[in-house]
Amino acid sequence: MVIKSFPLIMILILFISAFTMPLVNNNKIIKTISLITNFICSVLSIFTFYYVQLYGNFKYKMGHFDAPWGIEFSIGTLESMMAILFTVVSFFIIWYSLYSIEKDIKESKVCLYYVLINILIASLLGIVFTNDIFNAFVFIEVSTLASCGIIVIKDKKENVKATIKYVVLSSLGSGLVLMGIAFLYSITGNLNMDFMHSELIKNWMNYERIILLSIGLFTIGLGVKGAMFPLHVWLPDAHSSAPTSSSAMLSSVVVKAFVLLFIKIIYRIFGTDIISNIPVLDLILILASIGMIMGSIFAIFQKDLKRVIAYSSVAQMGYVFFGIGLGNELGLAISIFHIIGHAFTKSALFLSVGSMIEKAGKNISDLRGIGKEMPITLALFTLGSLSMVGIPILPGFLSKWNFALASIQSGRLYLLTIILASSLLNGVYYFPIVINGYFGQENLKEKVYMSKEKSIKELIPIIMLMGMMVCAGIFSNYIIKILLIACDQMF
Repeated sequence: MVIKSFPLIMILILFISAFTMPLVNNNKIIKTISLITNFICSVLSIFTFYYVQLYGNFKYKMGHFDAPWGIEFSIGTLESMMAILFTVVSFFIIWYSLYSIEKDIKESKVCLYYVLINILIASLLGIVFTNDIFNAFVFIEVSTLASCGIIVIKDKKENVKATIKYVVLSSLGSGLVLMGIAFLYSITGNLNMDFMHSELIKNWMNYERIILLSIGLFTIGLGVKGAMFPLHVWLPDAHSSAPTSSSAMLSSVVVKAFVLLFIKIIYRIFGTDIISNIPVLDLILILASIGMIMGSIFAIFQKDLKRVIAYSSVAQMGYVFFGIGLGNELGLAISIFHIIGHAFTKSALFLSVGSMIEKAGKNISDLRGIGKEMPITLALFTLGSLSMVGIPILPGFLSKWNFALASIQSGRLYLLTIILASSLLNGVYYFPIVINGYFGQENLKEKVYMSKEKSIKELIPIIMLMGMMVCAGIFSNYIIKILLIACDQMF
């Protein structure tokens, strides 16, 4: 059926449109191309998800050769859900950028920006869909270059420094991933994930040290790219200095693609029989727990609002790795659910923060009384903050609640204190921003109601992302049920 080719068509649409944009000498048309192509990909990803729910997982062969000689895509519930998430979130971020990007970068670089955005989304989809580990590495490299491009394009001293740091550390991570692939290829003779798993299951007892080494290389390599504590050091500078739409893109989708690949490597290539005999998940759990606490502590001491949100991402990625480290089905399913909830929330938070910074300034002290001048924007920020802290019904609460259940299920009750402490720390840096924004006679003095509020057309993308965040909370039982079925196939 033609639907089976939709994953490839999505990637081709984005790549081809990216390379045709420079031929168009009109920024409005270029923006429209980027927006429309991402909308088309969103629709195709929804059809792909629907097809998987009706007929089950499928493989799509690239070219004439069957696996393991040829490259194939492996599409299941997890891949199709991530495709929807990445394309839908990207669509609304691009929509927001239509009105704001010229405020962050020079007009002459707008075309290049959207070329990089489409290449970035295409490569992230490639990471999600591919069943070939070297093909995934190629997409990793493409996405890294595009990510660096959408940071440095602002062309300020701080962006150049942040990009250099990101390039150096990301190159180190890529090198480690490539070494991990080489070690696995040397003992399996394959690059297809399914065939690698089959060979490892038969021979892993003979190559325990090589397997331990390769898992370590993948963990550090993808840990750098996925912002696992303490390998996150590139993230605060990159996310806080980039254009607002770039910050939203990096935080909501880019780091998530690398974590998804890590999950596929751990559970599809190695499998539970092997990783249960290696203490890698325990190590991930320890680092994730520290990240949940330290990310929030670092956020508390920041004065720049974007850096607060950036360090909050370090803490939230700690939750994602926490679920992986628990090593049970519920933990893994909630880890993926947290990826979904966090993508909607953090993209909307970065966009609302970008709007407030544009009108008031980047320091937290500049935002006193902003609730009177920009009541809708601050209301949207407040809603996202409540989810991050863990207020009931919202996805942040449901993630933490289910992480607690998964911790109990794994027999490690002491982990509940980590979840509780992290939630309290989230409140310490989010609530003062909201309270000082809305309340205090001194804060509101001489402020004019709605004087700095953005137009409704600029607010719609943020409102839509927040709406989807609320829907993720309302329909969490359905989403988690689907994820549990998908994760069951990995165990």
